[in-house]
Amino acid sequence: MKTKRQIGAVLLTLSLVMFAEGCRKKGPAPPPPPAPAPRVQEQPKPKPVITSLTVDPSSIERGQSATLRWSSQNATSATIDNGIGSVDPNGSRQVSPSSTTTYKLTVTGEGGEATQSVTLRVTEPAPAAPPPPPTAPKATIRELVEQMIKDAYFDYDKSDIREDARNQLQQNADALKNILRQVSGTVVIEGHCDERGSAEYNLGLGDRRSTSARDFLVQLGVPADRLRVVSYGKERPQCTESNESCWQKNRRAHFVGVE
Repeated sequence: MKTKRQIGAVLLTLSLVMFAEGCRKKGPAPPPPPAPAPRVQEQPKPKPVITSLTVDPSSIERGQSATLRWSSQNATSATIDNGIGSVDPNGSRQVSPSSTTTYKLTVTGEGGEATQSVTLRVTEPAPAAPPPPPTAPKATIRELVEQMIKDAYFDYDKSDIREDARNQLQQNADALKNILRQVSGTVVIEGHCDERGSAEYNLGLGDRRSTSARDFLVQLGVPADRLRVVSYGKERPQCTESNESCWQKNRRAHFVGVE
């Protein structure tokens, strides 16, 4: 009997020890680990953009210059080829190439790079115009009258306009109107006579001859204020032989331009 009680006590003690050990081992459960932080998605860097690239003017003659202008966004650096090199992402530059040239702009930023080109056309200068030919000196009224106006001849001791003189004076009238439109000055109509008769008589006859020629020209439209008359009688003969052929040459109205 005693032995049974001892065994029961031992068993009870073992049960209590095991119970206590189980309670000690279980204890409170540890807290769960913290959840990982949400991953932040990285935003893409903005790509550089060339907003404009121009050259003004777009065509020049060799030796002249033009202006390159450019602008960009989201760029941190820029270069232009054909000898220009690094430039600001926005700016301008004078260029003067000797031949047609294409300029390429390259801009770079955190988001990459962009390129754009523009062409400047260069032409050869137009050949210089040849110098104008030397201007001939303007003819004077004396030279024009001497070249273009011919004498009108008269019969012996007459001052009326005969047929051949009429025809010549008509030609003279057309030429004189043209001359007087071009140059200033007046035209002197000289009356001349042959050697026969007195000096006084021939002065009067010469005056009538020059006056007759002037009046005829005025009727044909030659300005009267540009004509003057004078008589030399027989004092200035054109021919000095004493025969009819020579005398005819001296019976005349002769024309002289005066500045």
